[in-house]
Amino acid sequence: MKQQINIGLLGLGTVGSGVVHIIQAHQEQLQHQIGCPIQVKKILVKDFEKKRDVSVEREVLTDRPEDIINNDEIDVVIEVIGGVEETKEYIITALNNKKHVVTANKDLMALYGGELLSIAAENGCDLFYEASVGGGIPLIRSLVEGLSSDRITKMMGIINGTTNYILTKMTNEKASYDDVLKEAQALGFAEADPTADVEGLDSARKMVILSTLGFSMRIDLDDVSVEGISKVGLDDIEYAQQFGYTMKLIGIAESDNGRVEISVQPTLLPNTHPLASVNNEFNAVYVYGEAVGETMFYGPGAGQLPTATAVVSDLVAVVKNMRLGVTGKSVILPQYDKQLKEKHEIYSKYFLRFQVKDEAGAFSKISSLFADHEISLEKLLQLPVNDNGKAEIIVVTHQTTKQAYEEVVTKLRDLDVVYEVKSSYRVEGE
Repeated sequence: MKQQINIGLLGLGTVGSGVVHIIQAHQEQLQHQIGCPIQVKKILVKDFEKKRDVSVEREVLTDRPEDIINNDEIDVVIEVIGGVEETKEYIITALNNKKHVVTANKDLMALYGGELLSIAAENGCDLFYEASVGGGIPLIRSLVEGLSSDRITKMMGIINGTTNYILTKMTNEKASYDDVLKEAQALGFAEADPTADVEGLDSARKMVILSTLGFSMRIDLDDVSVEGISKVGLDDIEYAQQFGYTMKLIGIAESDNGRVEISVQPTLLPNTHPLASVNNEFNAVYVYGEAVGETMFYGPGAGQLPTATAVVSDLVAVVKNMRLGVTGKSVILPQYDKQLKEKHEIYSKYFLRFQVKDEAGAFSKISSLFADHEISLEKLLQLPVNDNGKAEIIVVTHQTTKQAYEEVVTKLRDLDVVYEVKSSYRVEGE
């Protein structure tokens, strides 16, 4: 039985500093849980002289990853440097050297999670990644352990704090997308290059991880239908509010009889839906199970200490497994073959906004087009446009297939009475 657990930390940025802070500040509680001290033995950094939030002795720092991943004294490697290809090789080397790994790297796990988990199992090692989705929300552990006896049918939620902050400000303060994005960047909620967040790629990677776990099916990034918020305008948000909806970037993963759909897109939710009141940088995910029904997980989706808390919680789980002699036993590879829904199997309501010629017979042509595809309208609003001879129509459809709806939108654009299709959004949660 080891008398001390030695940690090698890859990275001492925001999250890495938070990990060191928690290990230092909570040492007494951690020892009580696991039965021995935890020591940070080596930390990989780029700049030895950089000022940091935590105090670390100079000899603990290194700029050589091999000082950690090939170090016989280190038991657990914690990876918080980000990146994919190079980081993947570090983790593979660590696992092959019989070191357990904790990572917060959603990009890595979305692309190579299955491969890395297999390597971990082959080496009798644990590989945990709670912090990769939802920051401090214990979502992955809940899927793997708390809901393991249930059959998950749907997961739906807000899993990117940057986009939720932007949409919250646009909704509550009527500020433009560009203005709010600049504010988010100034506050540190958005990166200098915000593409991964605002175009939905960050959320898509998280949905890959959740779907693979929730449905026990190997989901790839290419399986996710992705649309970001960069084209969302204030007009869309205001019209949606007139119908009683709130705009959120929502990740959806749904399974019916073993066939699944995974998407990330701007979505309208009824104002009464709990996700509609999740604001600013907070995250929340609904999980639907056949037995448990609806459960909701809510909390900070990012930030130094929330994310570091998830990392250290994984570390505690690894050490407990080490002391019980059961490391490498928790990996459960996907059970089912991947079966993706076709467009005619995906049902939803839709919000559609378009401009038409304000003339007799125009709406009759439009109504006939919807009727031909067996799409009925639940809500309708028609408004004059300042330009002469134009009217704006906003509709919310009843449930219809994605295939039928996309065909209608395509044909609308070709109608001689339609000037422009302005926007289109999925409606969920009713």
